[in-house]
Amino acid sequence: MTVRTLVADRPIRRLAMICLHTSPLDQPGTGDAGGMNVYVVEVARRLARRGIEVDVFTRATRSSLPPTVPLLDPRTGRVEDGVTVHNVHAGPFEGLTKDELPGQLCVFAREVLRAEAAQPLGHYDLVHSHYWLSGQVGALASDRWGVPLVHSMHTMAKVKNLALAEGDTPEPAARVIGEEQVVEASDVLIANTDLEAAQLTGLYDAAPDRVEVVHPGVDVTVFRPYEQRAVRAERGIPEDALVVLFAGRIQPLKAPDVLLKAVADLVRRRPDLRSRLIVPIVGGPSGSGLERPTELADLAARLDITDVVRFVPPVAQTELAGWFAAASVVAVPSYNESFGLVAAEAQACGAPVVAAAVGGLTTVVDHGRSGLLVDGHETRDWSAALERVLADPALRDRLAAGALAQAESFTWDATADQTLSIYARAAAATRAEVVA
Repeated sequence: MTVRTLVADRPIRRLAMICLHTSPLDQPGTGDAGGMNVYVVEVARRLARRGIEVDVFTRATRSSLPPTVPLLDPRTGRVEDGVTVHNVHAGPFEGLTKDELPGQLCVFAREVLRAEAAQPLGHYDLVHSHYWLSGQVGALASDRWGVPLVHSMHTMAKVKNLALAEGDTPEPAARVIGEEQVVEASDVLIANTDLEAAQLTGLYDAAPDRVEVVHPGVDVTVFRPYEQRAVRAERGIPEDALVVLFAGRIQPLKAPDVLLKAVADLVRRRPDLRSRLIVPIVGGPSGSGLERPTELADLAARLDITDVVRFVPPVAQTELAGWFAAASVVAVPSYNESFGLVAAEAQACGAPVVAAAVGGLTTVVDHGRSGLLVDGHETRDWSAALERVLADPALRDRLAAGALAQAESFTWDATADQTLSIYARAAAATRAEVVA
């Protein structure tokens, strides 16, 4: 049994949050930055507002980054009191892929332990790690500091490999083994949905009593209804356009190619829609998509739909909210999503969602009420679902109203409150272990 050194019973005061492979300061929608970045930022901000000091440890990717920086409010640019981001030097600053990061775990862990060693004994009350690479470091820190380890997987290799996109690269065995080790080492595993909890217990043999379900949220001060005519005018979109939006990292897992093939089929069957159709692709290459950065544009050309497709670089959250509000429908054709934050944020802006019936999307999207769920990734099925929404204004209006109602189920304040409650229970269990 691990010897715990936790001092006397006390509330959670200070938290080490580990987010190794992507910084919470990075722009979501490009590189490896995505929903997990948003999750870390939003939860950290709200924990700080509840009196918890949060230190986020991430790997520095530029030599110009200072060792520590405060987290800024993404809307106002003001400093978020209580959250500090530590830019840890581990490996080359640039050119290191996610698959090469396991070779830097020892260096990263050493620097995290060194940062804690410079503080008084018992500086941290708990470690919360995000993604399996961070979990490896978190397990070491948890044992060294004698505090609980709470871990969020965000994505899992076994799940991804069961639903691999065509042409995508399977997750390596080393990641599978690493995830199994993190599951075993964690005091508590936080799952985004009931389905993810079942995957943790069924695929990774996690003890059910160590798995807690906490839904991520939506910042409704940013993602909210906007006047559609205005946001369309700002983006040069005609008022009567039929806008089918994709937002996210451009990689096989997110399946933007599925959307383009469906759009091509739609305009072939319904040429009358072509003159009004606009398909913005908001995001940048990521993962295996970095190997073929022009592949999606090349596909649009081969499908003869370059006249309706617009490629938009990753944008800030406030700008993304405007794109969602401008959309007639938001498409989320991913092969897997642990939650589906894009779908939740789009719904909060009043946009109906057509999504793949996979992973957390089956929780986020209420089929027939806030959007439509599509089984599989067949072109004709996706084309038919998009046509159903685009060709029926009354259905679009009903789904838009349902989307707003559905989005109310997901708030970051609720996420933070539930997470803090889990922290308290994990700490209490650790103290009981010390007494025993």
